[in-house]
Amino acid sequence: MDEDTHPPYSQVDWQHGSECSRASCDPKELERSIDWKQGLAIALGVPLLILPSIGYFTSYVWAFSIIVWVLTIFLGFFQNFAFGELATVFPKASGLPGYTQTVFGSNSDKNNRGKFKFGKFIGGFSAWSYWFGWSPVLAIYAILIGSYLHGLIPSFSAIPETLLSLTVGAVIFGSLAVINSKGLKNGATAGYILAVVSLVPLLAITVAPFLTGDFHLANITGSWFPTDWTWDMKHILILFGIFAMAEWSACAWETAAIYGPEYKNPNTDTPKALLVCGGICLVLYVLVQTSVIGTLGVEGVLAEPVSPMLPIANMTLGSLGASISIIMLIGAMLLIIQTAFLSSARSIYSMSVEGNLPSVLSKLNSHGHPMNAMLADAMFNMFLILLGTPTAILAASAIGYIFANGISLYTYVKVRNDPELSKLERPFKAPRGWKNVALATAFLNIPFFLIGIIYLNSLELGWATTGVGFFVLCLYIPLWFYSQREAKAKSRVEKGVSEKEAVLAEISA
Repeated sequence: MDEDTHPPYSQVDWQHGSECSRASCDPKELERSIDWKQGLAIALGVPLLILPSIGYFTSYVWAFSIIVWVLTIFLGFFQNFAFGELATVFPKASGLPGYTQTVFGSNSDKNNRGKFKFGKFIGGFSAWSYWFGWSPVLAIYAILIGSYLHGLIPSFSAIPETLLSLTVGAVIFGSLAVINSKGLKNGATAGYILAVVSLVPLLAITVAPFLTGDFHLANITGSWFPTDWTWDMKHILILFGIFAMAEWSACAWETAAIYGPEYKNPNTDTPKALLVCGGICLVLYVLVQTSVIGTLGVEGVLAEPVSPMLPIANMTLGSLGASISIIMLIGAMLLIIQTAFLSSARSIYSMSVEGNLPSVLSKLNSHGHPMNAMLADAMFNMFLILLGTPTAILAASAIGYIFANGISLYTYVKVRNDPELSKLERPFKAPRGWKNVALATAFLNIPFFLIGIIYLNSLELGWATTGVGFFVLCLYIPLWFYSQREAKAKSRVEKGVSEKEAVLAEISA
């Protein structure tokens, strides 16, 4: 049978199991314990991904960086309307990784035993790319927290920064693993607390210049682009790369969909969490970038490219504002680490359950939480911390995220075109004609944004970063083939046990 031809499935087959998805057939599943507000609380770390990009974007496109965020957030809505629909078609699938694996790794594979299962491989590769897009956030922000503490607390100045970052990483990853070990309810509670600690001060510092008169619109209108900017191929590729980096930050609120198997009412909870988080991102991303450039001007931002929020806090709130800013930044980093930790661990779990990674990573603890996946994710990031260069890690990670977004959008188009899948129930449905919108945004991701981020990496960090990104992505290949052998061995054992039980039953009869 052709790989893309599906036998007729019912809604129950695709959403709840049959043979099409091992994720649905596993006797032990993720616990449905949260509502959309709790999922939103966990995903609220996403708006804080703007922090490391404020100065970076300003250095390339000056005040036009504000427009970049506006366009990217709207791109996020285009994409996430499609993902929201997929979430209600496949409510047991874990977000983007689950959708691609369910659709591409379908029942058609059972008729291709012993052959290379291209659909299953592609579905798993998309999930792996998504994991690589999210997982390094842990290492990036652990390094940044270590750097802030190194300069903030005098007694830490004698400790090597890498050692301090490793210690910070171990404490944070271990604490979050313990907090979330009894299910997402605790993670949502931690999300509420961290959101208050980080988002409220962020809003206060961002809005303060408008109230104190320190915001000047002329800083924006007189500095839209660098003076040497031209619309040649080089600058167009740079702009594509900037949009790819912006998508890594500003479109990441699709993480609210990854908790689909843990929402009490996934058909309504998932779209609500997605849309509300998107609205919050739209306001915060645009407001923060506008406030920073309008208050400091382009030159002021470039003078403080890593932490431009600090001089605004000093200017508008005094020395107390600077102290609040440090607390806010660290709280923000803790929140985004939790968001990334839970998303990437569930990606690993989803891949393992689908047979695309070793089965040990799909084991759940007594509370239905993927602890093995979390521990594997933490160990990978402890290794990344040794690299000590957050910008290089982020640039490599963005390559994986663009791959995952593009393939997931093509998955949506495939679901809408498939004669059987298009008939499945959709409690939430994107507007008419959204298939064409999804196809256009998929094409924008792959190849244009992908080429742009590779080119931007080569200018900024050389080809080593791109090499690291593709090396991690290629690690999926040996892990996938090992997982296929493992699955076949398990199948042979189960078949032998079944045959033995049948013989014993016949003898007993």
